[in-house]
Amino acid sequence: MTTPHRAPSSDERDEVDELTADELELDGDIVLPCDELSSVLVVDDPREGLWELVESGWAVEHLPELPALALEQDPIHRHKDVLAHTIAVVAQSPPRLRVRLAALFHDIGKPLTREITHGGVTFRNHEAVGAKMTRRRMPQMGYSDQMTEQVTRLVFLSGRFKGYDTGWTDAAVRRYARDAGPLLGDLNDMVRSDCTSRNVKRVQALHDALDRFEVRIARLAREQTVAAERPELDGDEVMAHLGLAPGPEVGQAMKFLLELRRTEGELGDTEVRRRLDAWGAAQASVEYGSEQ
Repeated sequence: MTTPHRAPSSDERDEVDELTADELELDGDIVLPCDELSSVLVVDDPREGLWELVESGWAVEHLPELPALALEQDPIHRHKDVLAHTIAVVAQSPPRLRVRLAALFHDIGKPLTREITHGGVTFRNHEAVGAKMTRRRMPQMGYSDQMTEQVTRLVFLSGRFKGYDTGWTDAAVRRYARDAGPLLGDLNDMVRSDCTSRNVKRVQALHDALDRFEVRIARLAREQTVAAERPELDGDEVMAHLGLAPGPEVGQAMKFLLELRRTEGELGDTEVRRRLDAWGAAQASVEYGSEQ
């Protein structure tokens, strides 16, 4: 009597979500749709495999959003269809499963958001719509909750960089990095891949802009780290607030504020001064007790 196979648990599937082609082996008895798709995505050039999934009817059964992309990107000017663009983006992205999945799903919201106007065709909010579709489809294919959430997040953020050339403030750059979080590298890799133009200068311009953007993110992160190592009040402000003259007590107060910044982050001027008052009162109490 043979023991029946079971589908892998969510925890087990998390362990294989980042496998490469050399490491990915399919179970000979049970092959989930996610296994079949992943085995295609993690090879160096996935184009032939992806077209086979579409043309064989596999995608219609397991990932119908993919063949649905075979629509005219711009029926007025007959630009490239979204399916061909998507497969090209996947092929240009690094062969990491999470990035490849995000590239595959990044435009699936376009068929539902396409509007033809006198000025051409638009796909307003297709990233948000596509993110919802991604969150619904991936678990049905067998992907883990963790991978589903990460890919959904990348799809949602996939169009964010397009506004960078309008002149972002430092705060906007920090927000982009903060929203991406640990997926920042994957997001930027996907953005870099999402340009299939035959215009070499246009592609190079995008890559140059993204290079500068990544340098700016790194610079702002360093500045934020340095700032986090400074108390929110300087020595002069501490002396004025507590009525102290230069001396050891000021150094002790600054040490207290630095530790406060390290453990609790930026609290704001009002709260920091309140904490400093409490610290000063505690110090005075200790000194008074020692004199008794």
